[in-house]
Amino acid sequence: MVGNTMVILLNLASAAALLIWSVRLVRTGFERAFGGQLRRWLRLSTSSRFKAAACGSLAAILLQSSTAVAVLMAGFMTAGTIDGVVGLTILLGADLGSAIVAQLLNSSLSVVAPVLLLAGVVTFLRSSRRRLRQIGRISVGLALLFMSLDLIRAASTPLIDGQQSMTVILYLADEPSAAFIVAAVFAWLVHSSVAAVLLFVTMAGQGIIPPEAAFAMVLGANLGGSLIALVLTLKSGVAVRRAVLANLLLRGGGAAGLVYLLSVFPEIPRALGAEPAQQVLNLHLAFNAALLLLCLPLVSLIYRAVSLIVADSNAEADAAARDSALDPDALDTPKRAFSCAVRELVHIGGQVEAMHRKVITLFDGFDEMAAQAIRAQNQSVAQRSLKVRIYLAGVHGKEGEEEIGTRAIDLAGIAANLEAAADMISRKMVGLAETMSLENLRFSQDGWSDLTDFHDTVYRNLQLSISVMMNEDPSLARALVEQKETVRDIAQKLEKKHLYRLKQGLSESIETSSIHLDLLRSLKAVNTSFAMIAYPLLSDSGQLLESRLAAS
Repeated sequence: MVGNTMVILLNLASAAALLIWSVRLVRTGFERAFGGQLRRWLRLSTSSRFKAAACGSLAAILLQSSTAVAVLMAGFMTAGTIDGVVGLTILLGADLGSAIVAQLLNSSLSVVAPVLLLAGVVTFLRSSRRRLRQIGRISVGLALLFMSLDLIRAASTPLIDGQQSMTVILYLADEPSAAFIVAAVFAWLVHSSVAAVLLFVTMAGQGIIPPEAAFAMVLGANLGGSLIALVLTLKSGVAVRRAVLANLLLRGGGAAGLVYLLSVFPEIPRALGAEPAQQVLNLHLAFNAALLLLCLPLVSLIYRAVSLIVADSNAEADAAARDSALDPDALDTPKRAFSCAVRELVHIGGQVEAMHRKVITLFDGFDEMAAQAIRAQNQSVAQRSLKVRIYLAGVHGKEGEEEIGTRAIDLAGIAANLEAAADMISRKMVGLAETMSLENLRFSQDGWSDLTDFHDTVYRNLQLSISVMMNEDPSLARALVEQKETVRDIAQKLEKKHLYRLKQGLSESIETSSIHLDLLRSLKAVNTSFAMIAYPLLSDSGQLLESRLAAS
């Protein structure tokens, strides 16, 4: 009997693990295939609260995760592209989007799972284009998700009549607060409120847990989902932390309040459907929809109230440690020394990434303090880059180890390229922004949109470059070099668009023409400096010809 129970629980746990993994598979596929478009939609959603909420919902539906939207939102808020009120609105919209995802994934779409699996595998294996391969990944993820729900239903059926199961069911039905807390912890542990909700809904439909407990558990998953975003953004700027905390208080506090309300008025869910599973799903959707509608007119007031809890700091701490990763004692051990150098280069790359993220805001409104901060970062990058090169010059090993010199030269080259990128941002781009401010110039609306989109594309490549340094993955390095060619093509198209606006005689385009083109070329140069990180890795792995990438 005990052995059968263990087998049943093992099958249930493995099915739940497949569910969690498949949700993640779909999310990463969307991030890699359509991350740029999603980021652009979110960045352009600042014109109205309704638009921001709608974009947040759409992004959460596509990414299968409100947490992923929170991470994207945090990046834009850190860059100053959107403010805290808009960020909170996006988060509330994303909460509703994740509830809609649960509805869709629990629908009759599961009948197409075999088709999705077959099409996904064929697309992923046969396609050479990166986006098509990611679409294949999404299709496989959806198929596995539907299959995992079927496995959960099959694995949980024997538990319905068990005496031990009845004991747990009766306890959860009598203690909704315990069910609420357990579900919140589970959602946080699996880092997916969508997966947690689907699991609880499926178990409610199978009769494994009573409807009363399922209501509390689904509401607990809302609290757990909000906690995930809070933990992931603990080191972000004060504006990001305010928005995420406000969302946690609203979503988590509202869920806890609704659990209490249901204990007083247990007949409420009966109006949401005939079957327990449908009642649970509809309660989840109705809660997030009501939360958005009630809070949307009050987001400014709510954000200001949270500002009293998370106060401004005089100087936000630098995200990276100031101490150098270069260990002089490791110079006699090349492998350790190079590892230290890579860690320091990753830190430098993070500094340059932050400079790049902040500089674009100077063109919308020049801030001398922000400009000085970028210049100070440039000096820090230059000093660290020099120290890395001196450190690498001191690495020595046994005689005949020629690869030591090659590796040192490669890493020194990366340091020089990062320094060049920082200098381009600090001197050239900040100088262009200052010139615009002094001459009281403004880009045309279309020109500014092109520049911010291009800046965002380069920003994503900078993040990819840092990942290449950290992981030394040839596939990521190859993607980085491919992106370099993409950036070159985009830059050429944007120059042509600018020339077309000049031909039309647009005064704003004429006045800012030289600055516009200089900024385009500066962004392209920053992208090239970071893309150079990939070449030594591709050369070592035999994926680089003398003048271009080797064929796939």
